[in-house]
Amino acid sequence: MHHYVTVWFFRSKTQADLALCRDQDQWARDLGWTVVWRGFGARHYRDPRFDLVREVEEIGRQVLV
Repeated sequence: MHHYVTVWFFRSKTQADLALCRDQDQWARDLGWTVVWRGFGARHYRDPRFDLVREVEEIGRQVLV
C-alpha cells in the first residue's frame, strides 16, 4: 500500500506543478524559448537568441586579434 500512496502523491504533485506553471510555460514556448523542468515550481527558461550573441562576440574577438 505504501507504494500506491507514493505514486499518487507524485502524480498529484506533478499535476499541480503543471497547472500552476501552465501559462508561463506556454508564454515561453510561444516566444520560441526552451523550458526545462527543474522540480516543483522550478523552471529554467532559455531564449535561444543568446546563442547568437555568443557567436557574434567570438567572431569579434577573432577579428580584433
